[in-house]
Amino acid sequence: MAGLAVAVGFLFGHLSLVLAIFFAGLFLWYFRNLLRLQRWLQKGKKYVPPLAGGLWGEVFNGIYRLQQRSRARNKRIVKLLNRFRESTAALPDGVVVLDRTGNIEWWNESAEKLLGLRYPADVGQRLTNLIRNPDFVRYFGEPEPEGRVEFESPRKEGVILTARRVPYGNKQELVLIRDVTLFRRVEDMRRDFVANISHELRTPLTVMRGFLENLVHEGVTEEERQRAVELMSQQAARMQGLVEDLMMLSRLENQETKVANEVVIVPQLLTALQEEAALLNGEKQHHIRWDVDKDLYLRGNSKELDSAFMNLLVNAINYTPPGGEIMVRWYAADDGGACFEVQDNGIGIAPQHIARLTERFYRVDVARSRESGGSGLGLAIVKHILGRHDAQLDIRSQVNRGSTFTCRFPTERVAHAEQDDSLPPAASS
Repeated sequence: MAGLAVAVGFLFGHLSLVLAIFFAGLFLWYFRNLLRLQRWLQKGKKYVPPLAGGLWGEVFNGIYRLQQRSRARNKRIVKLLNRFRESTAALPDGVVVLDRTGNIEWWNESAEKLLGLRYPADVGQRLTNLIRNPDFVRYFGEPEPEGRVEFESPRKEGVILTARRVPYGNKQELVLIRDVTLFRRVEDMRRDFVANISHELRTPLTVMRGFLENLVHEGVTEEERQRAVELMSQQAARMQGLVEDLMMLSRLENQETKVANEVVIVPQLLTALQEEAALLNGEKQHHIRWDVDKDLYLRGNSKELDSAFMNLLVNAINYTPPGGEIMVRWYAADDGGACFEVQDNGIGIAPQHIARLTERFYRVDVARSRESGGSGLGLAIVKHILGRHDAQLDIRSQVNRGSTFTCRFPTERVAHAEQDDSLPPAASS
């Protein structure tokens, strides 16, 4: 174009004028395309570029291609960010992102629930300003901490949390928060279980070893020998009962199959239980009364139900003073379910102990429990058996006034003799 302008200038003898006109037109063309570029960029990336030829056309198309690639890259980044947020929101553990200065940048919903963080008030705050636990503050004061720190939840008393720092990004950190309350309780229960079972076995073994050492010495009378054998037999029976209860509890806890759905004729089961209770009552001479619905049955496992009912009755006999009153009831509940209830006027239980009665080896009165020969596993067994039968154990008690243990079975587990001719009739007592 410039060569053509020079040629025309020489042809007409006005080179300067032609070149001036040419450069003026060229300047106007450039200025016009700059204005078009500016207007196009103001409109946004979604609009197609203006039509232009030559170098300006390449410029417009090049910028448009860069915009398209930038939009595609931004979409991918947004998708990744949304996926990251969704995945972290689904985590049961809390996640907090700290910047290079240790201030909070972001957290997920679990961290908000566990730590009580508030948006947007806590954004930019130091985590140690919000959680004042000394161990937590000390852990975050270390430049390169190892392991994790355990601390109590700032939101709820009794909840134990752990925090772990993980390097992330450009000198940033991820703080992983986990609720370990259940794990700690399980650990405590395991330690208590080991300690209790060791003590329960050590006591009778110590007694038996002492008697055996005495028996090997000369000069032991026949009467002393007989007494030692009787006491060792009692201790052996105690250990055998403990092992049997442990095996049954282990079987109940580890059994994955559903409980049998056979019809259990509860009145007949309680008739047999009444005979066993008369033998156990022995010298205590309790007044045991029975109120049994003869037409009320259950669907479940007869052996397990017999064990649960027997454990509750034995507890009532052991913890009721001689001559006390014990009431055993089997009746239909108002909601259509069924209830097995054992009520006594014995020593009772203080309120602070009731919630823990079904824990293994938990005893309100250790000395009295050992005198009665209990293993401390009876109510734990009852709890697991009732759980397998979709039932619940309700405990009401007052100190020195007695206790009431009620097994509540749902409607789905109940069967009535008069409503189904295929069910066997209850045996008459």
